[in-house]
Amino acid sequence: MATDERRGAERLKRLDSLAYLLDNSIPIPGTGARVGLDAVIGLVPGIGDVAGTAMSGYIVMQAARMGAPASVIARMVLNVGVETVVGSVPFLGDLFDAGWKANARNLKLLRGSVVAPGAVRRSSRLVVGVTALVLLLILAAVGVVAYSVLRAFWHWLTGVM
Repeated sequence: MATDERRGAERLKRLDSLAYLLDNSIPIPGTGARVGLDAVIGLVPGIGDVAGTAMSGYIVMQAARMGAPASVIARMVLNVGVETVVGSVPFLGDLFDAGWKANARNLKLLRGSVVAPGAVRRSSRLVVGVTALVLLLILAAVGVVAYSVLRAFWHWLTGVM
């Protein structure tokens, strides 16, 4: 059992190092702010965002291998998804990447799921539930708009009001 705990601690330490490299490893001179490799490679159109997402995905996969609860994994995927989608906007997305720090957020979630699993699981379920509700509402709104546009187009084509 001690060997498994040691391996888990070593894996967590490696993931901490990777998250630090991706989110906080580069100090911005004259400020207290830090950015990471993720924000820098994100400046390369297309390839940078894919590479950053892949490295962030590695952290999520390792968390799943370590036995993090599904609600925590879902929240980690949500963090990476937000960073990927917003980060794909040229320049402004890179500024967002520098501030969002999905990898640091995900390591905090992972550590919490090891230290206080119940609290993190409840919090993550709430976030995932609210996110699912918001996505359903957006989907419904898109459906209503699409229906209205198609109906208006049909009426325009047929001349029927």
